[in-house]
Amino acid sequence: VQLQACGGGLVQAGGSLRLSCTASGDTVNTYTMAWFRQAPEKERELVAAIRGRGSSTYYTDSVTGRFTISRDNAKNTVHLQMNSLKPEDTSVYYCAARWSWSVVPSSWSSDDFAYWGQGTLVTVSS
Repeated sequence: VQLQACGGGLVQAGGSLRLSCTASGDTVNTYTMAWFRQAPEKERELVAAIRGRGSSTYYTDSVTGRFTISRDNAKNTVHLQMNSLKPEDTSVYYCAARWSWSVVPSSWSSDDFAYWGQGTLVTVSS
């Protein structure tokens, strides 16, 4: 599976961006898809995840209520709508995929995901 992420950019605080990740090489309808982010000198953290059929989602606390993850299985694509952006959201955002869901997605680390996109930079100015 190859993942291609896009949609990053520079936005003012309070603004919005929509990231997209398109998969190729396999149909990812049943895969769990996720977005991670990594700021300079920080560990990569899980931001949001969505189950294969879209029946379950997970958000880290800092983005709950501001970010929405969704998927379009017909287009093999997952999106991350980011609203009310804050300077602390500035990071490189990566999409990732794994085969299964988990009852405790908050425990996932980057090691739990087999496939990765190249990352897209989001910069939020104050």
